[in-house]
Amino acid sequence: MTSYIARGRRLSGALAAAALAVLSPQMALADESGISFWLPGLYGSLSATPSTPGWSIAAIYYHASVGASGGAAASREFQVGRFSPNVNIDLNLSVHGQADLMLIAPTYTFATPVLGGQLSATLASVYGRNSASLAGTLTTAAGPIVSTHNGFLEDALVSYGDLYPTFRLKWNNGVHNYMVYGAGDIPVGDYSALRLSNIGLGHGAIDFGGGYTYLNPTTGTELSGVGGFTYNFKNPDTQYQSGIDFHFDWGVSQFLSKQIFVGFVGYGYQQITDDSGQPAVLGGFRSRVFGVGPQIGYIFPIGSNHAFLGLKGYGEFAAANRPSGWNTWLTFSISEAVPTSTLTPTRHSASK
Repeated sequence: MTSYIARGRRLSGALAAAALAVLSPQMALADESGISFWLPGLYGSLSATPSTPGWSIAAIYYHASVGASGGAAASREFQVGRFSPNVNIDLNLSVHGQADLMLIAPTYTFATPVLGGQLSATLASVYGRNSASLAGTLTTAAGPIVSTHNGFLEDALVSYGDLYPTFRLKWNNGVHNYMVYGAGDIPVGDYSALRLSNIGLGHGAIDFGGGYTYLNPTTGTELSGVGGFTYNFKNPDTQYQSGIDFHFDWGVSQFLSKQIFVGFVGYGYQQITDDSGQPAVLGGFRSRVFGVGPQIGYIFPIGSNHAFLGLKGYGEFAAANRPSGWNTWLTFSISEAVPTSTLTPTRHSASK
């Protein structure tokens, strides 16, 4: 009996060390650290409408406050060592995070048609502050031996992020507007696998999708939807690979005049394949989140150019394996003037 208890204590000691790994952000959340390449809400109203050829630039201030808690793994059994008894593990985590980021996105729109549509290229990056805290309780039971381990981590970082190239091709046919796009992540941002908070993603990603906008200049009614899929490459620092995800952003609005519109925005995000890589103590679970909220936009001239100022916010719900909360977007963009023969709302996009 004494030897069995001693073996159980040695086993609990080993699990105490493992608890620190289990409480790391990479193990705690799907989409490594609970952060995906695709930022839900990136697109909104007027996403697929063609824009004015030439240079434009958008500055987006993004604020988010999120949290998650609950049992990340319930009564998982696995064997530690060849002759060790089975071990029951209960893991409860509480995650909180806050982001204040500034996204700068210069875009060049080509005047020469490509495949009958309008081609544009964007190279965006981000700078700002990201903070996070992670608290957890790990309870293990090996036969009659029960032990509990608590952990708490917090971190904050002010730095720069990755580069995000995006190519879009848009077509207009009366009130119908169509778009296809390809985007990627060049992982040059500030990232460390040893930190809880990062601005850089730590790995590359590619994303492809398409969108549609209905815009009736007579009634001022507008609705847009953009969907796509993200493939994540393996993080070379952690050997962790996030699964493929599907995302859909939408917006509906009503122009009160040629300059002002109001409406609603929303998004859905669903991971469709498992995470893989590092010890799968928590399994290859998949993340999900939905969001919805109000929006307002204002289009106005600045000298000979046109500007857009927009505010939108989302409250999140039905999240799984991912923090959720609320986020707001304040967008200011400026572009070359729209030809006077064209109705302003049809040529100025409220997306990034």
